[in-house]
Amino acid sequence: MIRFDSVTKRYRGAPRPALDDVTLEIGAGEFIFLVGASGSGKSSLLRLMLREEKPTSGEIHVLGQRLTSISTRKVPYFRRSLGVVFQDFRLLPNKTVYDNVAFTLQVIGKSRGFIQTTVPDVLETVGLAEKSSNFPNELSGGEQQRVAIARAVVNKPSIVLADEPTGNLDPRTSEGIMQVLDRINQQGTTVVMATHDVTIVDRAQKRVVELVQGKIIRDEHEATYVTSSIKLPKPPVAEPPVQRDGPVPLWARRGQPASGTGATPVVRPATGAQPVVRPATGAQPVVRPETGAVPVAPAAAAAPTTSSTPIWVRAETGPVLLPGEHAPWRAAPVAPPAEEEHPDGRSLFFAAPVPAPRTDTGAVPTAQTDPGLGAMPDLDDSGDGDLRGVARHRDQLPDHLDFITGLGLRARKGDDDEVGPSS
Repeated sequence: MIRFDSVTKRYRGAPRPALDDVTLEIGAGEFIFLVGASGSGKSSLLRLMLREEKPTSGEIHVLGQRLTSISTRKVPYFRRSLGVVFQDFRLLPNKTVYDNVAFTLQVIGKSRGFIQTTVPDVLETVGLAEKSSNFPNELSGGEQQRVAIARAVVNKPSIVLADEPTGNLDPRTSEGIMQVLDRINQQGTTVVMATHDVTIVDRAQKRVVELVQGKIIRDEHEATYVTSSIKLPKPPVAEPPVQRDGPVPLWARRGQPASGTGATPVVRPATGAQPVVRPATGAQPVVRPETGAVPVAPAAAAAPTTSSTPIWVRAETGPVLLPGEHAPWRAAPVAPPAEEEHPDGRSLFFAAPVPAPRTDTGAVPTAQTDPGLGAMPDLDDSGDGDLRGVARHRDQLPDHLDFITGLGLRARKGDDDEVGPSS
C-alpha cells in the first residue's frame, strides 16, 4: 500500500534533513499513529505520501504509483484515491454542510444522483445528518472537524491521511472523532494519523511509528505513545568511596557495610578506656543542721514593749538570727552569768572572742601604747571576762564583735547604760 525506501528530505537553508534515510512499509487496512515532537518529520512524511513534496533521495510507492517518477498531470488523478483531514478544517464558509461534502464529488465529476445518495450516508456516519443545512460558522469545532472527515471519505478513498485532526478539540470531542475514524478503518480504509494526543494513542492500542529528528526510532504494533521497546539509560549510581585512611565512614561506625559495595566494616581495637560516669546534675535540697534553738515565750507579767522584734532569742548554743535580718553573727560558747542573776540559767547574749588589733608594725596595741583604747576587759576563752565592762565601753569596741553588731548597741544613745534584759 505505502512503501518508503531510504527516503531523505532536505529543505533549503535547514541545518539538518527533515527526513533522514527513512524506510517504512504500511499495509492495506492498517491504522498507524505517527508520533514525535514538533519538527520530528511527521508532517513531511504525510506531504510526501500526498505528493505535495518530492524526496531529495530514495523511493516512494503509494497505491502502486512510483511518486518519484509520476508526472504532474497525473497527480490530481492519483489524489482522488486519498482522503486528507487537516487540523484547521479548511471548509468553504459560504456553503452549507451538505454542499461542503458534495463539492468533492462535484469536482471529480460524479452524477447528481450519486451525490444525493452518498452524502446523506456519510453525514450519518459522522453524526451530522441533522446539521446538513447549517453553515460552518454555526457549528462547533468538533462538528466542523466531522464535516472535514466526511468530505475526506465521501469518495471512499483507499487511504485517509489525518494531520492532527484532534489538535484543536477538547478530549470528549476528540474521542468522538476517533470513533468516526475507527469506523472508517473498519470498512477497510487505511488510516495514517499524526498526533500528539497521548490519551488517544494509549487507548487505541494501534501501530505506533515514532520519529525523532527525522529518523524512525520505533515501530511497534499495539503500542502506546510512550516508548516501550527502547531501554532508556539509567542514571549512574555513585558508590560511596572506601576510606582506607583517615576517619571511619558512617556505615563502618554502625557496623553495617554499605549496600552494594561489599566492604567489610572497620572494627576499632579496644582501648581499655572506661566510660566516664557524670554526676547527676539535679540540684539537691540543702539540709540545714538543727541549732537546738528554743523560742522563749514572753513573761506574763512583763509589760508590752513598743520596740521592734528582737533579732535574737535565748538559746543554749548562742544567738539565732530571725529571717530577714542582715547582721553577721557567729555563736561562741561562753560561760553564762551567775545563776542568782538569771534564775533560768540561760544567758541573754553571747560574745565571740575579740582578736587583738595590730598596728602597722605587727605589735598588739595596749592601753599604754594607744590611750584611745582605754581599759580593755579580759575576753579570753575562759569566760572570766566582765561583759558589763564591754557594754560600758561599747563605743570603743571594734565592729567585728558580733553581739555588739547584732544587737545594734552602737546605734543607741546614752552614756553608761548597761546591757540587760531591757536592752
